[in-house]
Amino acid sequence: MYNYIIGTVTDIIGNAIVVENQKIGYLIYTPNPFAFEENKEYKIYVYQQIKEDEHCFFGFKTKEEKELFLKLISVKGLGPKMALPILATGSIAGISDAIERENLLYLKKFPKIGDKLAKQMILDLKGKLQQFEGNTIVDNHNDELHDVLVGLGYKEKEIRTVLGQVDTSLVIEEQVKMALKLFLK
Repeated sequence: MYNYIIGTVTDIIGNAIVVENQKIGYLIYTPNPFAFEENKEYKIYVYQQIKEDEHCFFGFKTKEEKELFLKLISVKGLGPKMALPILATGSIAGISDAIERENLLYLKKFPKIGDKLAKQMILDLKGKLQQFEGNTIVDNHNDELHDVLVGLGYKEKEIRTVLGQVDTSLVIEEQVKMALKLFLK
């Protein structure tokens, strides 16, 4: 089983991206393919689904997204292709909160999620999502960058739009430079 792939995004296709690694292009379905930029290298956390008639990769920018995806697909009747739109249209904290509070209206707003499946999500996941409570788009690797950008006077909303696009493997100075460039776009 694969945990992640580091490679260059060479193409963005509807609900997927193509990531080249070692001269092999991997088609990876992702909640928001337009969060990636072509010709840029990323570390993508992947889940591989192997079925009799197909092999699919599902990819995520953060470990938290992948972990929530794995929790979602553990729900009876909810497969990977139904879990992706949930992650694309809802926040990690919002989804977790809706399940803990048994908010059926919030859960039913997602594509293909009806009353029965929303109740099943609550039944299967309530009490199992504490790790996502209070989670925001800011992950542990970006805490330092977040604090620097706040110190520079940027607003929380602006910061959240660029944090997911900054390469966290860089030293903090390079991360700040990259974030500042993204603000100028």
